[in-house]
Amino acid sequence: MNFENVVIAGIECHLSDDILSSSQIEEQLAPLYKGLKLPEGRLELMTGIKERRIWPRGTRPSSLSIAAANQLFSRYPHLDRKKMDLLIHSSVCRDFLEPSTASVVHAGLELSSDAMIFDLSNACLGMVNSVVVAAHMISRKQIQHALIVSGENGGPLLEETISTLNRLYSEGSINRKSVKKYFANLTIGSAATAMVISHRDLYPEAPRILGGVVQTDSSANILCQGDGNPNQLMMETDSEALMHKGVELAKKNWSLAKENLNWSESDVDWVLTHQVGKAHEELTLNTLNLSQAKTHRTYPFLGNTGSSALPITLNSLVRENLMQPQERVALMGIGSGLTSIILGLEWGKL
Repeated sequence: MNFENVVIAGIECHLSDDILSSSQIEEQLAPLYKGLKLPEGRLELMTGIKERRIWPRGTRPSSLSIAAANQLFSRYPHLDRKKMDLLIHSSVCRDFLEPSTASVVHAGLELSSDAMIFDLSNACLGMVNSVVVAAHMISRKQIQHALIVSGENGGPLLEETISTLNRLYSEGSINRKSVKKYFANLTIGSAATAMVISHRDLYPEAPRILGGVVQTDSSANILCQGDGNPNQLMMETDSEALMHKGVELAKKNWSLAKENLNWSESDVDWVLTHQVGKAHEELTLNTLNLSQAKTHRTYPFLGNTGSSALPITLNSLVRENLMQPQERVALMGIGSGLTSIILGLEWGKL
């Protein structure tokens, strides 16, 4: 995949002011921790996640995506919402099965009736997948602007997991081994992001999406499976197996990415991994021989924010003005199922 004429024209995020710390989660699980002799501080120690944000109960993903997009258009007044040719809603969380959550966002933002809209969901990879789909359309000059949004609400999953674990412990039907499949749920955070990608002719100095590669290992689809309605979610994960399978796939994909982008490890100035946690990041960087590159972390204070994780980390770099023009950035997205997408960026003026 090569996208020489595709740029990032704007990026923004929307966060809740309500914080839930890992220690507060452990307090809610105190009987289970004591009964199973789990050490206090285990959650933060193992993941590096100190806290995450939560939305008020009943918050809809569409409202989060609308808020993020409105903030984007305020931050970049030269971007005209009426000129958006495509809207993709890309989060794991959706308002309902039908109609598309994109339709609610489209109405809330009062976008043009000419805009194509749809939902694209691929676990934590949804937003990166959406960038690839839109970039292909922009490269072929089918469209000029694409608005990609994500509204992730991990609160219902956290609540249901805590309730389930306490119930299973009171019933005597959980032990130190079986509790592990619920552990990943406690790392989930909440965030909303919005991004506009456009044709380079319109914004020649903007950060360029150079290209990327994709690899899929669908045999791993059984390692992380979630189910439920938007207000009562549950998920079971073999975290260790999923991590190793994911890093193995990313290693294979990185070899292809270097060929596609004509890069070597020394060409990479920044590498941003999916914000799962400390162990996943360290294993990924070491396995891919990218430990020397600069990185940036949002998982310590936001947790794993699903499809919003990579864009919100990139946005954090933008806000802090840490990247310089012409620096090369590797975005390493991954989604359970299991798919890896690696995109190469050349930074510019944003």
